[in-house]
Amino acid sequence: MNEPQSRRAFLADVSKGTLLATLGPAFAAEFGISSAGAEESSAALNFGDMEALVCFMQETPVSKLQPALAAKLKAGVSLKQLVAAGVLANARTFGGEDYIGFHTLMALHPALKMAASMPDKQAALPVFKVLYRNTKRMQEHGGRGEEVLHPVSAGDDKPTAADLHNVVRSKDTAAAEKIFATMMKQNADDGFNALLECVQDNIEVHRTVLPYRAWDLLDVVGHEHATTLLRMSLRYCLNSENARRPEWDEHSKALSKLMDEYKLMGKEPGTRSMEDAMVEKLSMTIFSGTPQDASGAVAAALAEGFDPHEIGEAISLAANQLVLRDHGRPPEWEAPGKPPGSVHGDSVGVHASDSVHAWRNLSQVSKGRNVFACLILGAWQVARDRGAATGQHFLEWEPMPPKRYISQRTDQVKLLAELDENIRLNLQAHASGVVHRCGMQGMDSEAVFKTLLRYAVSEDGALHAEKYFQTTWDEFHRTRPAFRWRQLTALARVTASEFGRPAPGQVEARELLGV
Repeated sequence: MNEPQSRRAFLADVSKGTLLATLGPAFAAEFGISSAGAEESSAALNFGDMEALVCFMQETPVSKLQPALAAKLKAGVSLKQLVAAGVLANARTFGGEDYIGFHTLMALHPALKMAASMPDKQAALPVFKVLYRNTKRMQEHGGRGEEVLHPVSAGDDKPTAADLHNVVRSKDTAAAEKIFATMMKQNADDGFNALLECVQDNIEVHRTVLPYRAWDLLDVVGHEHATTLLRMSLRYCLNSENARRPEWDEHSKALSKLMDEYKLMGKEPGTRSMEDAMVEKLSMTIFSGTPQDASGAVAAALAEGFDPHEIGEAISLAANQLVLRDHGRPPEWEAPGKPPGSVHGDSVGVHASDSVHAWRNLSQVSKGRNVFACLILGAWQVARDRGAATGQHFLEWEPMPPKRYISQRTDQVKLLAELDENIRLNLQAHASGVVHRCGMQGMDSEAVFKTLLRYAVSEDGALHAEKYFQTTWDEFHRTRPAFRWRQLTALARVTASEFGRPAPGQVEARELLGV
């Protein structure tokens, strides 16, 4: 499970792919862009060598999908190729406009990364799980006849980030698509960063995570498909304009003020390190403060030259507190698969953690103002979400695990067995208490991850199991030892919450794979 690649490497590869769009209609059709004067040969996007496999994902009846996937594996098609086809099929079908559709897209790369940590015979299980969900939803959506993304003509003018922002706010989809295609064709760096300025208009989890997951998937589908994947984020922003509210301007004004006050425009990111106590203090300021307090503290730290990576660590730990302290879904929010007291799925903590994970990664692969803006807005979002959920109560609630639930065992084998039992009994506090003890004992974290991974694969997870597992994996491995076990403790809690609702198709998948 690799760390995010550098912004320079990412955008250099994207540029290579988008420049291919200038080579003629055949290439343009494959990559989803054409030059302004080119004839569009088809109303459908065509993915060249991948097209047959993409169509397979869209057109195979879901009742026959998993046997067909197993046959593809036996014929030598890799899991990575299957996931790539699922991603492109999803993008073409939904264009970022379907709730289940974009959640499924965001689960595909985590599923592939999870496969790499599974025993060889079981490696395909997480991939089959999400591809099953993917094809099922595409066919419910209407299949090939209802595809959202189609080829777009790029212009020859020189649009700016402000041009893109203005047409998005005016809800002009055709103009926004053309401007974005033009920007990506001319300079992928500028196009990507212009899109992020649109994303920042409304800081909510799906709007934040979509562009990050699109970037993250480029190693799977190929960087030449960057425009196709990022168009999903663009269209999400366009559709969201129908729900624009005055409060959207609040954080935008605060961001502009902070960028000016701390003279962050044009400033190079700092490299100063934080001691553990300072990370903890900043984290709790973000968690307990108002959005203005939280964003201001991050802006001040950036201005003082502290490393954005370490500032991001503090923001992530603040979001983690929302998972550890949450009292769970109240009875009035009960929903199928999400009973009162549950914290899996779209809980405030899971959403906040996934959002911060995305903001941190977007900060790493962006440039200029966005390096700072993504972190400032990430802090604003955590503080706002804490206040919007239950206000002051989160500050009063004790983080899990309470002392009385911390396991007294010290043997690794017995601790892992106890963890497994508590998950199966949906005992959130007990499960988190076992993992907390594992951290106190200095246990091998990989053994704990493997225990939790089984359930991230077997359980439905209400659309969030794969994504949150990957968020926790990443945040654990880039958090300093003094605090990193908090991330794994939160995952244990969420895993205990989600157990008992098996993922559709997994029984069949296990039979097919001989597991």
